[in-house]
Amino acid sequence: MNIRSKNHLITLILTSSFLMLFGGCDRNITPTTTSEVAEVTATQPPKPQPYTKAAELVAVGDLMMHGAQIKSGYNPTTKTYNYDNFFTEVKGILSSGNWIIGNLETTLAGPETGYTGYPLFNAPDPLADAIKKAGFNIISTTNNHSLDRGEKGVLKTLENVKKRGLIPVGTATSAQEAAKIVIVEKNNISMAILGYSYGTNGIPIPKGKNYLVSLIDAKKITQDITKARQSGVDLVTVILHFGLEYQRQPNAEQKALVKQLVNAGANIILGSHPHVVQPYQIIEQTDKLGKPKKAVVIYSMGNFISNQREKYRDLGVVFKVNILKHFPDETTEIKDIKAIPTWVHRYSQNGKYQFRVLPIEQVLKSRKDPLLSPSDYQQLEIDLKNMNRHLNSFQ
Repeated sequence: MNIRSKNHLITLILTSSFLMLFGGCDRNITPTTTSEVAEVTATQPPKPQPYTKAAELVAVGDLMMHGAQIKSGYNPTTKTYNYDNFFTEVKGILSSGNWIIGNLETTLAGPETGYTGYPLFNAPDPLADAIKKAGFNIISTTNNHSLDRGEKGVLKTLENVKKRGLIPVGTATSAQEAAKIVIVEKNNISMAILGYSYGTNGIPIPKGKNYLVSLIDAKKITQDITKARQSGVDLVTVILHFGLEYQRQPNAEQKALVKQLVNAGANIILGSHPHVVQPYQIIEQTDKLGKPKKAVVIYSMGNFISNQREKYRDLGVVFKVNILKHFPDETTEIKDIKAIPTWVHRYSQNGKYQFRVLPIEQVLKSRKDPLLSPSDYQQLEIDLKNMNRHLNSFQ
């Protein structure tokens, strides 16, 4: 034992003896302050107060541009296009969200190859201005029409989307860009957003450039979900362009893929392509610690804007998911889900068709729209009742 240790031991012995001998005479005597005593009596820091942050995902289905829609926005005097009126009546509903997502089912490839609707879509890029003004901030650019103007169309579309401050998901300009997980944080809640399409209408992706359009591959999507999870995001949203056109119920293939992706860690799955609305489903699960958690999938959000007038094809939905993140434990939960049915109103003005998206319930409550007839209101009452029942048919 060294001298310092011996001295320290002697001090402790003398102090203890002193307290034993004289403690009864004066109980206010305190021991000599030492580092050991200080550690015991140190004040513990207060526990952080719990609090919660909230953010909302808002998503819609297909943003299409048929020939009549392209013409609707053309001003022959100025020779310019404007499509702001498409979304005037739903702008308030959309812009209340944080992540606001739509499926851009047309290219924005410029005027060089002409503006056309079905079957090979190419719309004026002022459509992106209207989308941005309506409140959208994230756009899925992967679908069966992504290659309607070839590789140049993919690249030009991305350029036009990015130039407006919109975040594209599902197509890319390079392998490096395609490998990056899109992560968007709102209110301290981080969300990874992935996008995939079943195909490109038989138009081949240029050889060696598979990065241009992300196609559905269950193994690849699972790897991407895992990659997103490893980055530490709070939630993973997967946008899928899948299913069968004009079918109001998801098929077995859709259901199987959704189950696999939810098991892999997807929290929200947003479907499009059928051009009609399919129901949404809440999937209850437990996490690794045995705590309950839920995921939500809407198999198809239908047409948000288009010139398809057949039954159910003029109807869509604004799908809202409220997300909470609890602090200090930093756990997230899906709290509230709302599906707001919409209708594409097509009407004639100045010798051509005009188009606008109307929130059905809101329109029925006010009944003050000068462009709607009594028969329109009557049909909207039927549509709202049928849509609400249909959307909730899996619950």
